[in-house]
Amino acid sequence: MDEGSIRQRKESQNGSTGHNLDEQTKDESAAKATVLQKDVGLLSGICLIVGTMIGSGIFISPKSVLMYTGAVGPCLIVWAACGVLSTLGALCYAELGTMITKSGGEYPYFMEAFGPIVAYLYSWTTVMVLKPSSFAIITLSLAEYASTPFYPGCTPPSVVTKCLAAAAILLITTVNCLSVKLAAFVQNFLTAAKLLIIFVIVVAGIVMLAQGKTESLSNAFEGSSTSFGAIGLAFYNGLWAYDGWNQLNFITEELKNPFRNLPLAIIIGIPLVTVCYVMVNIAYFTVMTPADLLSSPAVAVTFGDRVLYPMSWIVPLFVAFSTFGAANGSCFTAGRLSYVASREGHMVEILSFISLKRYTPAPALIFNGIVAIFYIIPADINTLINYFSFAQWAFYGMAALSLIVMRFTRKHFNRPVKVPIVIPALMVLMSVYLVIAPIIDQPSMLYLYCVIFIFSGLILYFIFIYRKVKWARKITGPITTYLQLMMEVVPPEKID
Repeated sequence: MDEGSIRQRKESQNGSTGHNLDEQTKDESAAKATVLQKDVGLLSGICLIVGTMIGSGIFISPKSVLMYTGAVGPCLIVWAACGVLSTLGALCYAELGTMITKSGGEYPYFMEAFGPIVAYLYSWTTVMVLKPSSFAIITLSLAEYASTPFYPGCTPPSVVTKCLAAAAILLITTVNCLSVKLAAFVQNFLTAAKLLIIFVIVVAGIVMLAQGKTESLSNAFEGSSTSFGAIGLAFYNGLWAYDGWNQLNFITEELKNPFRNLPLAIIIGIPLVTVCYVMVNIAYFTVMTPADLLSSPAVAVTFGDRVLYPMSWIVPLFVAFSTFGAANGSCFTAGRLSYVASREGHMVEILSFISLKRYTPAPALIFNGIVAIFYIIPADINTLINYFSFAQWAFYGMAALSLIVMRFTRKHFNRPVKVPIVIPALMVLMSVYLVIAPIIDQPSMLYLYCVIFIFSGLILYFIFIYRKVKWARKITGPITTYLQLMMEVVPPEKID
């Protein structure tokens, strides 16, 4: 489908009456066919942040955080500290996002601060590993919680959870391909549902505290771990539950009034999540000892069985809603990175195309879903979390560093939001700690494989982007044309 046929199709659809109103209608239709629309307001932005952050993490990570800290007191401190660290990181991203109003998360910031090679390595790693593995982790958690009530007293079969996770990925990807507004509506609805179940858990915990259920909270620091690496792994798992605080930066181009709504959504959303997480963990410890919590296959379900019976079935139901919402938010933003990187020539061309009818980056969304299904096969959630966090926090640190660099190299940029430079400096130091500490404490080939994979992208960069070899274009050209015709997608309009 070449540009001439697309233009002809648009003209036949809009009519040719010659009136000014018809001409205006045609112009608006043409614009809609080639750019993503600004359909995300403040409420949807807050729901995207809160809905993506509150997913599977608060229902899975309490076990891992407690295991690495060794006691209730340090566990709660880590949860609160993770909230503070996420808020500081998000403030850095608020400055970056209002200074460079392009979608794609860290990608445009790396492009501006460090150049195309660093931006490419980020997009290569994130598109191929970080985003789809995150999608896979969340849907596996969704499948585990959804199937647990049907297998009382035992762990659901692996094949069941994998099939459910794959079905969830297909459904969520389809919703996001159909409509931005539909995906935003689903996100808003499910965010309300997850806040409701968190409210129920917190209120139940307060009632238990009022009844004197404080045994687990007594001597809260007894047996705590002081290992340098163990604390780092505890932060890994806590920060996994907070991950999502930078989601709005992936869709800046679709955000209404980003200079106002981006920082405001961050200021409202992340402190809300922090309070929820700390209160939920306190509620868990009112009915479970540390040993009970560590042995529980599904912490929130165990809590519901002990406190909410005979209405305990609502916990796995609403937890499934929660993880579905987080997966929806992850999918929504993942497609935008592929779209932006492809638009800049760092990914195959088809990923930058937009649906002619739906105005969504359908090829990028479908690609992310396909890769996520492949990541379901291993189904080792803890390994995926550690792998995800290791690489992700390296990029978070580089994003904070890019802010510092551009304070000196891009002084002329307009900065509607400007944070004290000590905040990005602290983020850089924390990122270095979170990357290095686990490697020093528990050396593993996994980290080496991660580094090798990241830099292996340079081979493809040299062949397809730097050298632009002709035989590569001969292979990808016909494939792009076929996929464009099959999916009815068109190239995006250039953004200055």
